[in-house]
Amino acid sequence: MSFPEYVLRSRIARFQELLRSRNVNLAVIRTLSSFIYFTGVKWLRPSLIVPAYGEPIAFVARGEEEGFKQRTWIRDVRTFAEGGELMAKVSSLVRGLGARRAGLDFTLERDAYAVFYEMFKRLNRGVEVVDVNPLIMQLRLLKDEFELDCIRRAGERARRAVEKALDAIRIGVSETEVAAEVYSALYRMGCEEPLVYINAGPHPRVHSEPMSEIRVARGTAVTVVVGADYCRYYANTSRTVVVGQPRHELAREALKAMDEAYDLAVNSTRPGARFIDVIRKLDSIFEKRGLLDYRIVGYAHGVGLQIEETPITTILPRDRVMRVKPGMVLAMIHSPILLPGLGQVKREDTFIVREDGLERVT
Repeated sequence: MSFPEYVLRSRIARFQELLRSRNVNLAVIRTLSSFIYFTGVKWLRPSLIVPAYGEPIAFVARGEEEGFKQRTWIRDVRTFAEGGELMAKVSSLVRGLGARRAGLDFTLERDAYAVFYEMFKRLNRGVEVVDVNPLIMQLRLLKDEFELDCIRRAGERARRAVEKALDAIRIGVSETEVAAEVYSALYRMGCEEPLVYINAGPHPRVHSEPMSEIRVARGTAVTVVVGADYCRYYANTSRTVVVGQPRHELAREALKAMDEAYDLAVNSTRPGARFIDVIRKLDSIFEKRGLLDYRIVGYAHGVGLQIEETPITTILPRDRVMRVKPGMVLAMIHSPILLPGLGQVKREDTFIVREDGLERVT
């Protein structure tokens, strides 16, 4: 177990206080990152029951229990042989605890499947289901020193991996070949679930999972995005290089605009600032250089147990009105400039928000 037990117990205790304040009797945690946050261990297809009072209960597949117990502080570990049995046992526990309001973690993440939500409602018709993701993210939004140490170590891995990626970029090389070099380096560094995105122009893509048929061509941009993890916590960095003379007439303006916007974002993102106000400043840069219609709105997202977590200003408009707080970990500038004929232009690093400014992680 990488995190001290008292840290994980404290998270559960604070979460239980939030549940009681909302009159929620228990929470069913199925999302992987929240499961890790409370248990300290990555375990696929997770299920953790957190009652408003008392000890949490974890469910794992029969045969997994001993390995799971060795890696977590949770002592009440129950087993199942198949999905139907798991849902039946969870529902039985809900009834046994007399729960009238149960919380589920609705989020943009793997294992947060709508089918589980629908099954839970059918099996627990007398139970009101509420979304407890805002309560969990309230806890996860501001990182403690244990989390920050992991993110710093992840940042070092991300920096080294980007260097590998840039070395691998050559005319004719496919996106997947570049990604393979980076993934190999990250796994050798000890990452468990790294993320690598490659966009070789001339056709830009916002979410550029590498494609084997797309190859690096002269006169286009190649953007590399790396998410490296340490102890399940991420750091995120992105770089763009142009191979040869750019084909697109706005290419030089885009590169200059991205550097200018990056510096402005770093200087303007301070405790108390609102993300929307920084976005407006950035838009003035893009508009001045004739690039406003090519940029993606939003510029920052949180980083932690997920490569993108609250606040996500490029996806959730509500997050843009949030204020920057010490303890946040932010990746910026996340939003790229998309230029048909050139590709994607992006420059992104991870920062820890401190009382007196930003600490650079990548």
